[in-house]
Amino acid sequence: MSRTPVLQFTQVAYGYTPHSEVLTDVSFSLAPEEVVALLGGTGAGKTTLIQLAMGMLVPQRGSIRAFGLDPLRDPLEVKSRIGYVAEEPFPPDITVGQVVNIHRRLFPVWDKKRETELRDRYSLHYGGRKIRFLKKDQVRQLALICAICHRPQLLILDEPAGGLDQATRREILTMSMDLLNREGTAILHSSHYLSDVERLGGRALVLRNGRVALDETFDDLREVHCLAVIPHRAGCTTEKIAAVPECLHVALVDGQWRAVFRGSPVQTDRRLAEELGITDVICTRASIEELFVDLLGEARRSVGADEAILPTSGRTAGVR
Repeated sequence: MSRTPVLQFTQVAYGYTPHSEVLTDVSFSLAPEEVVALLGGTGAGKTTLIQLAMGMLVPQRGSIRAFGLDPLRDPLEVKSRIGYVAEEPFPPDITVGQVVNIHRRLFPVWDKKRETELRDRYSLHYGGRKIRFLKKDQVRQLALICAICHRPQLLILDEPAGGLDQATRREILTMSMDLLNREGTAILHSSHYLSDVERLGGRALVLRNGRVALDETFDDLREVHCLAVIPHRAGCTTEKIAAVPECLHVALVDGQWRAVFRGSPVQTDRRLAEELGITDVICTRASIEELFVDLLGEARRSVGADEAILPTSGRTAGVR
């Protein structure tokens, strides 16, 4: 028996200027109880996609459906079923008490017991304190309370952990996973933190150059992709490598080509030999971190592996 997608984009396009589209022909769907990680460099269109899903922007082409409804024609019905956490979720001059009261009135279903539990857990005192005087982690904790206490069918996380310490980020993930397990809530989340992306699991939806460059489950990414390191030589070009079947991305890095392929190392090695006559290629299984670093560009890193950060901008040469 088929189930109505929680969210569905069909050939959606949007641009902020007449001659430049941020998103071009984007199509994907999110099923009930599914988790999708929305990935891409700065300017890839992640926040634009989320704002389109929320009905905050109007697509210039294509269609969007949330729970089978048009977010623009049925905004109250759609938004009442969505929880939303953004990097900057509230105006700075509104008070904590006003934020919570507004959300209590907005949603027909509100779990007061969970609100109290979370408020005590985070030591958040409502009162008349303005948002501008809260610490960054307190603002996100408040946003999480407002996002999950109405038991949403879809939780959207738009860089909710940006600039937060590891412990606070894990708390956000824990609460999101708890909502998934207890309520069957679908999750669409955007994050540059690799550890956060892997911990929630599900599917990876990679945006690049305004399009969906990759839409795969994390299990499939681990099993059916590999990294090929190809020595620089006369007659071989980025374009020729990109044209090899199942090539997802190629870039010239430090005098050699690094290319991501769909397929096993043995299959990829054979394809490169057949298509380009190259035999001295190093093909290996790509880890999730290696895969995203090469798909999205050069990664920035902090102190530990668990703090690895996905790139905020990408070098994309010869992308197919």
